[in-house]
Order: sequence, then C-alpha cells, then structure tokens
Amino acid sequence: MIEKLKSFGIIIKDEKLLKTALTHSSFSNEHNVDNYERLEFLGDAVLELVTSEYLFLNTSYKEGDMSKIRASYVCEEALDAYAKDLELEKYIYVGHGQEKDINKTIIADVFESVLAVIYLECGLSVVKKFILELIVPYIEKHIQFKYDYKSLLQEMVQTDKKSLEYVLIKEKGPAHKKTFAVEVHIDGMIYGRGIGSSKKEAEQRAAKDAYLKASK
Repeated sequence: MIEKLKSFGIIIKDEKLLKTALTHSSFSNEHNVDNYERLEFLGDAVLELVTSEYLFLNTSYKEGDMSKIRASYVCEEALDAYAKDLELEKYIYVGHGQEKDINKTIIADVFESVLAVIYLECGLSVVKKFILELIVPYIEKHIQFKYDYKSLLQEMVQTDKKSLEYVLIKEKGPAHKKTFAVEVHIDGMIYGRGIGSSKKEAEQRAAKDAYLKASK
C-alpha cells in the first residue's frame, strides 16, 4: 500500500492491480508479470480530462492559453514532482540493472498508472478530487514546469488541420536499458527526431525538435 494515499482517504483493495501499476517493463520481463504500460495509457487520459475541466471552469483563458497551461502541469517534469509528493519512487518494481536508474520518465509513468488504478477502483469523482488536491497548489503558486512539447505541437498542427504521427524508427539495447528513436511526421513529412530511454521521452524530444523548427 502506498502510505501517502491514506492521507487523501484512498485505500486500494486490489493489491495485484496496484502492483501492476508500480511494475516497470524491466521487472515484468524478468518475472513474466504485467507492467504499468496499459494503466499508464488510461491514467494519462484521466489526468488530461481533470486538468482540462479545472482550467475551463476556473479561468477565462482562450483555448490556446489553456492548452499551454495544461501542458505545463501534465508534463513529465510536473508528474515527477507530484509522484515525489507521494514518495512513489519507493514502491516501484524494476529489474536487475535498473535499480539505480529509476528516472523521471519511469516515475512520471507510474504516477499516471496509479491514477488509473484509483479511477478504476474508486471512480472518477474520487480520482478527480485527488488530482486537484495535488495539482491546484502548484497552479495557484504559479510554479512553472517545462512545456509538454507533444501537446504544443498537437495544438499547432490542429490549427492548420494537418496530420501528426510519431513513428518509432529504432529500438535497441537490453530490456532494462533500451534506447528508442522516434520521428515526427506532419502530413507525411519528417519534421523532427528524438532519442530517449523510453518511447515517451523520445517522442517528447522529437516533438520539441519539430515544434522549435515549425515555430521559426
């Protein structure tokens, strides 16, 4: 059980699901168990919904400004901060060789996967209250995190009604220390490239490359 969740009145009864949410692929490959990747997908969507609703109901910003603010508070840097408020890094299961490299990407992913578990077990109203109690203090104090370039690029592309695709072009290395290379395609043309220790990190770097080029 994640002790800090108790202070929010949250108790997760499905311990197997919670362990999955805390399990990195390096551990799951070694022990033949599920990892957090599917849960992370769901948690990401829940986080974006709750943050979007908060900005819509509590500010009068235009769409573009809300997108930029939301991007700042759902980026990897921000999720790492929220996760550390909960001391999540103490509970993450990783494989041999990964123990000393539990980086921001892994911690941020686990935060999203834990959100998914709370949503599945406790419902939207509970996870919404939990997310807002964590994030709103950062917003009210105007604490700025690095921009989520994927969100900024998506906004730019939507304005011009162009297609956007992230293409994994290379994946190498052992399971506990993989390297990913990703390209960003806009209307079928390569606009940016990025390399990272996870697909999410590589996509962010590719998005940043593309966004900065497109903004010139």
